[in-house]
Amino acid sequence: MTRLLLTGNAAAAWGARLAGAEYFPVFPITPQTEIIETLGRWIDRGEMGGRMVTLDSEHSMITAAGAGAAAGVRTFTATSSQGLLYGMEMLYTVAGWRVPLVMVNVSRGLSAPITLEPDHNDILAARDSGCMILHAATCQETVDAILLATRIAEDPRVRLPVIVNLDGFYLSFTREPVTLPDATLVSRFLPDLDPEDYAFRADKPVSEAVAVLGGGPYSYFRYETHLASLAGGTAFDEATQDYAEIFGREYGALQTHKSDDAEVVFVQMGSFATKAQDAVDRLRDQGIKAGLVRPFLIRPWPGEALRHALKNKKAVVVVDQNISMGMGGVLHGEVASALYGHAQMPPVLMSAIGGLGGRDIVYGEYAALANEALQAVERGETPPPRLLYTETELREIRKLQAIAAVEHIEHEEDAS
Repeated sequence: MTRLLLTGNAAAAWGARLAGAEYFPVFPITPQTEIIETLGRWIDRGEMGGRMVTLDSEHSMITAAGAGAAAGVRTFTATSSQGLLYGMEMLYTVAGWRVPLVMVNVSRGLSAPITLEPDHNDILAARDSGCMILHAATCQETVDAILLATRIAEDPRVRLPVIVNLDGFYLSFTREPVTLPDATLVSRFLPDLDPEDYAFRADKPVSEAVAVLGGGPYSYFRYETHLASLAGGTAFDEATQDYAEIFGREYGALQTHKSDDAEVVFVQMGSFATKAQDAVDRLRDQGIKAGLVRPFLIRPWPGEALRHALKNKKAVVVVDQNISMGMGGVLHGEVASALYGHAQMPPVLMSAIGGLGGRDIVYGEYAALANEALQAVERGETPPPRLLYTETELREIRKLQAIAAVEHIEHEEDAS
């Protein structure tokens, strides 16, 4: 077992190396490029085996990854943001092929306007594709999630692509101590992939993703993919149990912090949830029974585990680092759907949107949300959803808009 100081991207590269991936179709995009640069350097120096191929786009990259996995090669790739959306068509396709590749997405806000910093609209756009999704909050979780993802993807009950998500910049370029699993123990947890498990061979032609013209056959195959994703929940539980026994680190579909006796619980995912965790500790020091529930498994959605974790709580505050235009926070909707119609559920379920494009969320905002939630319990009325945004930020954007308006007028005058 080795302990190193690694960035999130380096941790992702180590995860792929330890998993024994052998085929790496890639295309660079900020902020994930460090992952493929690291893997490429290792392959070039002979420090690891495998073949890396640079494709002409993320669309081609995911196509090549699906083809490699279909041929029985352990396949790994990585992308981010607009790249994930550019390859979105093929995400649905490779899920329909039922191939077990592992892909990392390093979250970055989507255009327009353009930003290089993170939020979760990119990965949540893939939630209906058929790919399973794990969302890491730390560099250690990134390594562990890739090993878990590889085993789950290759489980005969699942055979689906698995995406491991981590936040751009806040995690991709942040160094944290990481304990790398011993390679011998990894081989115990993750045996070599047997190509004979896969029937796709030139001398043994089969049809994969055959063209289906009617709704009846199409419905059958799509629902089979849905059932495979649900089976992925069972495979996840079994894999995490074995992981804890072999490596001593425990994971669940939900990662919780002081939530058992909490009256108000934050629900948040990704690296920003560590900010909520710190806020919970500080609120506890002030006598407020706060807690945190962080979904680690995003697809399949751990609805039953959420109902159990949030049962009998006074209030739940969902902090979304995304926004579904015309609806609001995606995570809030997912949590609401899990709780709706069940007894002993929290009477107050608040929605806050924060952290879009990497906008920071500070302790004072978590404290204000917790106090507002507890006041809402006394009133018996849930406040409307809102964006976390300060008066200072609003004045700054108004100032920039005013400057832009003046410059536009001057440009028009110069042109005339």
